[in-house]
Amino acid sequence: MRVPDQKTQIVVVGGGAGGLELVRKLGARYGRKRHDIILIDRNLTHIWKPLLHEVAVGSLDANLDEVGYGGHAVRWGYRFFNGSIESIDRAARTITTAPLIDERGEEVIGRHTIRYDLLVLAIGGISNDFGVPGVREHAMFLEDRPQADRFRQKLLNACFRANHAQQTGDAKARVRVSIVGGGATGVELAAELYNAAKALRNYGLEVFDETTLEVSLLEAGPRILPALDETLAATAKHELEKLGVKVLDRTQVVRLEDKAVHIGDGSVIDADLIVWAAGVKGADEIRTMGDLALTRGNQIIVRPTLQTETDDRIYALGDCASCMLPGQERPVPPRAQSAHQMASLVFSNLVRAQAGQPLKHFTYHDHGSLVSLSRFSTVGSLMGNLVGGRMFVEGWIARMVYMSLYRMHLIAIHGWWRGVTLIVIGHVNQIVRPRLKLH
Repeated sequence: MRVPDQKTQIVVVGGGAGGLELVRKLGARYGRKRHDIILIDRNLTHIWKPLLHEVAVGSLDANLDEVGYGGHAVRWGYRFFNGSIESIDRAARTITTAPLIDERGEEVIGRHTIRYDLLVLAIGGISNDFGVPGVREHAMFLEDRPQADRFRQKLLNACFRANHAQQTGDAKARVRVSIVGGGATGVELAAELYNAAKALRNYGLEVFDETTLEVSLLEAGPRILPALDETLAATAKHELEKLGVKVLDRTQVVRLEDKAVHIGDGSVIDADLIVWAAGVKGADEIRTMGDLALTRGNQIIVRPTLQTETDDRIYALGDCASCMLPGQERPVPPRAQSAHQMASLVFSNLVRAQAGQPLKHFTYHDHGSLVSLSRFSTVGSLMGNLVGGRMFVEGWIARMVYMSLYRMHLIAIHGWWRGVTLIVIGHVNQIVRPRLKLH
């Protein structure tokens, strides 16, 4: 039974694009007077996930572009709690967070119980290893900033070693990178690697350039970028191959070992670095978190209102949610635009639920797909009323639209005035800051 005058407590777990946008809107709507809005995340800062490939190669300095949850919370009237969800008690309407452990193995914050009146799960997804042996042991992932930072350090170490080897007489020294997965993440990372390689000579690597880099992009399907039109995917493949990327479609990875990718035809691709970017699923921990209905891929099953199938007081959005809309054969795809649209719908339904009004159903609007090949090219398709259906775009027009997506994200999480200010600052930073972050 609810205590009289007790604040309505709305807990949002996960500070990704959807979760952070949602708490900003809730904070702006309700403030702290009669509501207690809490954001829980295991990290202290937010970086837009589609930018992680740029962080990984040093093209983007995350220290300048990340959002600190603590300061954002003060600005928008919610509370931030640093932790990760461990379990949900639906009967008691509480969640328990796992102990927070520092890099020395010492406990910073103990296990904590937080009550909720309404709960939103926006915990994102992880890369799907499809049960391939050796993936978790030998591959790297780009799911959050710590992983991107780790990749960047390993990449730079490999580049310094190759540069030194060439200077001391080994003209065949190379940096070999294998990327498994020909979706947007894999394709964008492959192109961004060559952009970084071109700039490294200006940072003390006198004999290093893009010819020292050997990148393989492996895709199990018949072509890369299956979300794009076949013509645009072929254009992207052509651009990658011009850079020097070895694009291998219809190539099934069967096993990973240290510095070795084993493929279905029995051959082996040697690699100094292996990146796994093949598919998305829900985190394995979701299965032990509670009794929510899940898909085989550990995604939380939600109804069109984005309430979980199990509990009306619990919502889910973004990559962790599986939403099958009426008349559709597949769930809403796990993409950034899906998370943004879901966050808007969950905000509306949280407001309506507290007012006793009927909830709205989610309608997914596919605005198209854009893939950036770093500064070399951008390809994609736009969809919707703006273009009267579908329009294929590439070159500078596609690049401008691609850049606008991040600007829209900034406005969504910061509001118009602060968002526009940060966009202007970002343009200045592009002029004054170094091209690569090497630390």
